[in-house]
Amino acid sequence: MRRLLDVLRDECNLIATKEGCGEGECGSCAILLDGKLVNSCLVPIADVHNREVTTLEGLSTTDPLFGAFMATGGTQCGICTPGMIMAARALLNNCPCPNLFEIRRALAGNLCRCTGYTGVYAAVRAASAEGE
Repeated sequence: MRRLLDVLRDECNLIATKEGCGEGECGSCAILLDGKLVNSCLVPIADVHNREVTTLEGLSTTDPLFGAFMATGGTQCGICTPGMIMAARALLNNCPCPNLFEIRRALAGNLCRCTGYTGVYAAVRAASAEGE
């Protein structure tokens, strides 16, 4: 009954996924499970057998979200950033040109103490514009 988060970090050395709260409240450990955003701290490893797990390391290095987060100041200390990017990727996979309301709703499960979210929202908007 180990958590997916622990296996990703300790056994797979996929350390971009961060533990913030360990209770599914902050979104720092967000990953894509079969393309759906989930908090890996809440997923028992037994539940991922024969399923597709995507962490930040699994995104293409050319994903426009990476450059957009850097250009807009969407990242500060880095604890929440992997989860924010994964939540943004899940949104953009389903809604390529989201408006600000859709971006805010999609990232509502990701908490940040540093950025005030303005740069984060700008990054998602910039990345969506690049994909057009």
